[in-house]
Amino acid sequence: MVQPELHPSDEGREVDGNPREPHADAPAARVPEAVTERSAEPESRSAEAFALQPAEEAEPRAFALQSESESREESLPLQTAPLEPDALTLHPDTDGARRLQPSEIDGDPGPIVATPSPSTSVRLAQVKEELVAWLKTLVSAAVYAVLIVTFLFQVARVEGLSMAPTLEDQDRLIVNKLVYRIGEPRRGDIVMLYYPLNPEKSFVKRVIAEEGDTVRIVDGRVYVNDIPLKDDYVPNEYRSHDDWGPQVIPDGYYFVMGDHRNNSSDSRHWGMVPKKYIIGKVQLRWWPVPTARVF
Repeated sequence: MVQPELHPSDEGREVDGNPREPHADAPAARVPEAVTERSAEPESRSAEAFALQPAEEAEPRAFALQSESESREESLPLQTAPLEPDALTLHPDTDGARRLQPSEIDGDPGPIVATPSPSTSVRLAQVKEELVAWLKTLVSAAVYAVLIVTFLFQVARVEGLSMAPTLEDQDRLIVNKLVYRIGEPRRGDIVMLYYPLNPEKSFVKRVIAEEGDTVRIVDGRVYVNDIPLKDDYVPNEYRSHDDWGPQVIPDGYYFVMGDHRNNSSDSRHWGMVPKKYIIGKVQLRWWPVPTARVF
């Protein structure tokens, strides 16, 4: 309800009685009472002030109270809000991990899904690299073995006694194949050769004469260019008593014999050996170990 505002000229005008006199029914003027207690004064004043303030003036007070509460909250220690389920996700490009489900965060493990861990992936990669390295090593070893056997050395085993007592049955030998690629066989060399009548077989014999030499045998005694051959490596019980020659060795051929003269099939029986049939020089007997030696 809005009261009309009185004009100053209307003051003192007679209204329902004598001018400037209070109405008979009007209440007496209020005389403020003396307050003896200091503590009661603030309450009465605050209550009275609150009652006299219009509605518009109450809002700043509320704003002030709100600001005070906000400042009080800002002074409190900062609390971290609980993480949402979507925050607990692993990047799919790192290691194949998957998004965690809310049921797993709340404590329910749910169905177990096997996912490879980074350490497992690293171990698998290491095993793969080791297998590839071993495969490369084996291939390289096979290639080296083929090259060595083809051009450098070869392992051979003696079968028979045609070279006794120098070589016994089942002796293991290392044959040097390179030496005759850069040089020529010499008298006295023990060589491994292809059997001229059947090149699929190989023999071990001793070179007696080279190309251009004249060989003859009289009662088991060997002469090369009319000079008796020094063959002290042949025991008397292993000597033969045959006759052969004389014959000139053609170019590119060699005359070979076994040390066991009376028990050897050699050039006396099947002729000369072409150089291309000579595989290599017997360089080492490595088995049996007690009788190992270099030739």
